[in-house]
Amino acid sequence: MTFGLQAALLLGVQLVLSPAAPTIPSNFFYRDYLNGHGDKGTGFSGVKLQVDSAQPTVFSVRGGNATVPCRFWREPESSSPRRVRVKWSWRPAAGGHETDVLVAVGSRSRGFGAFRGRVQLRREFPGDATLLMTDLLLNDTGSYRCEVVDGLEDRSTSVYLELRGVVFPYQHPGGHYHLSFPAAQQACEEQDSTLATFPQLLRSWKEGLNWCNAGWLADGTVQYPITRPRAPCGGSGHAPGVRSYGRRHLHLHRFDVFCFSSSLQGKVYYLQSSKMNLTDAQQACQEDGAQVAKVGQLYAAWKLTGLDHCDAGWLADGSVRYPISSPRRNCGPPEPGVHSFGFPPPQHKHGVYCYKSGDR
Repeated sequence: MTFGLQAALLLGVQLVLSPAAPTIPSNFFYRDYLNGHGDKGTGFSGVKLQVDSAQPTVFSVRGGNATVPCRFWREPESSSPRRVRVKWSWRPAAGGHETDVLVAVGSRSRGFGAFRGRVQLRREFPGDATLLMTDLLLNDTGSYRCEVVDGLEDRSTSVYLELRGVVFPYQHPGGHYHLSFPAAQQACEEQDSTLATFPQLLRSWKEGLNWCNAGWLADGTVQYPITRPRAPCGGSGHAPGVRSYGRRHLHLHRFDVFCFSSSLQGKVYYLQSSKMNLTDAQQACQEDGAQVAKVGQLYAAWKLTGLDHCDAGWLADGSVRYPISSPRRNCGPPEPGVHSFGFPPPQHKHGVYCYKSGDR
């Protein structure tokens, strides 16, 4: 806590937020201290505030729940009841400024922004400041900081929330290296996914992702994962790894993109029907109470549910792909993955992969 805030608390001066701060009035949270109902003498009694988390990383999936642990206590233990202020904030995995998630004083709490209505404190025991999150979004990945303020003492701990899912490379229908950073963001969103972060790409590389074309990541860098070094991909004399072009101009430079998709809210399936053009494929899925699957949905079904089908089919972006979990003869490359035929003319005839949401 800064000296200015300490002085304000001691003197009872009303705190005023700058225009860049959250729009919720700060006096909601500080009123108890400024009105003299806080813990007088805190910081001079010899009681030390401690804050800790049971684990550094929490894993979940999109649409699921997460329990982000945090607890606080005092040494030596205080016998008198004390009211503290608990604040949870979030720093996105791609970097940037911290965003308020939830602030609580006593039994009162308030969520902020996109977290409103999806977060609350658990409060199972004295000192339990664990954050309960529901209906997780793809962009909820990042570092969550639990800050506890007890009078003049201020302690915090951080927990990283990581969503399990799949990273996949994506290119513009016109070919490689057509996407600016904003266009890359839009392309991932259109495929039911979001821009991958570097930790997500690194994990995928460790799991065997090998891709020669460079793509945007969420932090504005351009990178690509290589497990088998070779001449066309940076040279065969270099070690395997995630290779980086560094940060590029977000609007002027053009690359592919690495997207990230997590759990499905429905089912992807190959529609057993005759071969058809893209328009007929869209109609066939609609008649089956579904829609043509998006690329991110097909990758998620392959990675998370083991979808395996040797027949190529249309997807919503006009590409033709098929998922292989158990490689075998006459089913393409010897590695598992989602294999692509690119973007054939829409009048060509193929099967189709449909997506049916969970409420159908």
